Amino acid sequence: MPEITINLAAGRTDEQKRGMMADITAALVKHLGVDPEVVVIQINEAPLSHKMKGGKTYLERQAKT
Repeated sequence: MPEITINLAAGRTDEQKRGMMADITAALVKHLGVDPEVVVIQINEAPLSHKMKGGKTYLERQAKT
């Protein structure tokens, strides 16, 4: 069974995440020939203050824009 884990900074809607997971499931069905019932997708979300890039948290980076 294919199992996909996705790490994201928090902030996307449930609708966006559901759409992404549906598209990934469809891609696995198409390219791997698996049944959608065996595809497992898990999203791990981190608060913007708990994720850092370039020495600044995502919250700090967001404040600059």
